[in-house]
Amino acid sequence: MAISNKKAWIVAVSMGYGHQRAAYPLAGLAPNNQVINANDYPGIPENDRKIWERARSFYELISRFYRVPIIGKIVFGIFDRFQAIQSFYPKRDLSKPTFQLKQTYSLIQKGWGRDQVERLNKRQLPLIATFFIPAFMAEFHGYKGDIYCLVADADVSRAWAALKPRNSRIKYFAPTQRVAERLKLYGVRPGNIFYTGFPLPRASKNAFRARMRNLGPASKKPRFLTLMFAVGGAGAQKEIAIQIAESLSEKIKAGKVGLILSAGIRQGVKDYFVKELKQLGLEKQVKVLFEKEISPYFQKFNEALKTTDILWTKPSELSFYSALGLPILIAPPIGSQEEFNKSWLLKNGFGIEQGDPAKTDQWLFDWLAKGYFADCAEKGFAKGEKSGISNITKICFG
Repeated sequence: MAISNKKAWIVAVSMGYGHQRAAYPLAGLAPNNQVINANDYPGIPENDRKIWERARSFYELISRFYRVPIIGKIVFGIFDRFQAIQSFYPKRDLSKPTFQLKQTYSLIQKGWGRDQVERLNKRQLPLIATFFIPAFMAEFHGYKGDIYCLVADADVSRAWAALKPRNSRIKYFAPTQRVAERLKLYGVRPGNIFYTGFPLPRASKNAFRARMRNLGPASKKPRFLTLMFAVGGAGAQKEIAIQIAESLSEKIKAGKVGLILSAGIRQGVKDYFVKELKQLGLEKQVKVLFEKEISPYFQKFNEALKTTDILWTKPSELSFYSALGLPILIAPPIGSQEEFNKSWLLKNGFGIEQGDPAKTDQWLFDWLAKGYFADCAEKGFAKGEKSGISNITKICFG
C-alpha cells in the first residue's frame, strides 16, 4: 500500500505551540490532512470544552505571571513542582502515579473525552496523539485501533505514562534516547517504546550549506546574517525580542543583519511588536511573522527558517530544530520541562545560552567570529535525528 493511502488520526491540543507543532508535519497522514484538536473539535460537548478551557487558561495565566518580578517566579515554582521531572540517577522504579495523573484519570473516568473516542471509533485508524491526555482517553474509553503517543520534549515527566503503565497498550514515539529510557523507569513496557526522533520539516542541504557559509569565517558572505526570535504560545518573553531589536537597530538599518520576530497566532503579540518596532524606526526593516490560524503560521515559519542563520528561543520543542542545522540561542527556560531541553541542547553542543539581550550587538558578533554558531549548526545537522516522520510512518504501518 502506498504511504499516501495509509491514514491515521493525528490528535493534538491547542495549548501552546508544542503539541500542534509536533502534529503539523504528520498532517499528511490524517484524513483530509486535518489535525484534530482534542480540546476544540466541531461538536465537542460543552462540559469537555470547559475542562480543557480551564486547563489552558490556567497554563497561560501561570506562564504570563512568571514575568512578574519576584512573586511571579515563586508562584510559578510552586506550580512547576507538580509537573517536575525527577533526577534520572540513580535509576529506580518511578512508576508510582502522581497526584496530577490521578486527577486527570478521575475526570476521564467521569466521561471526559468519551465523545471524541466514539467519533474516532467509526474509522479505526492508528491514533497518534501529541499530548498524553488524548491517548489516555482513547485507551480508557475503548478506542479499537492502535494508540500512539508522541513526546514533544527531550525528557518527560511521570504525567506522560498511563496510570497503570505495565498494563497499558499505549505505544510511545520518543524524540530522544533519554525519553525512551525514562519511560522504562515509569513502568512502560520496552516493547511499547520506539525511538523515532521528533517530526521535522524536510532538512535542506542547500539551506544548510548557505547557512554555514554565513556562520563560518569566509570573507564573502552569501547574504547578511539573519536572526529569528520566536516567542512561546502564551506570548512569553516578547520583551526580549524588542531588547534584541533595539540593540541591533544600527546594524539592521545599515543592512548588516536581518531580524525576524515570530509572533505566532497571537494578535496581541503582533501588535506589541509592531508598536515597539515603529518607535525604534524599524517597522520596515524587521519582519514580523504572524498568521491568525496555526497551520498557515507553521508553513510561514518553516519557510522563514530556510534563510535563518540563528534561531533564538526558549528551549521548547523548537530545540529539535537544531537537527536542521540551526544553532539555537537559548532564552531562559520556563519550567522543569524546558530546563531538561536546555540541558540536552548544551550537552550535545546544539545550542548556546543567550548573552544579555540589551547588549546583543556586542557579544553576538564576537561569538560569530569565534565560530560558536557554526560549530552548533554543524553538530546539530550531523548528529540530530531528522527522520522522525519516516520512522513514525514505518512503525504505524509496518
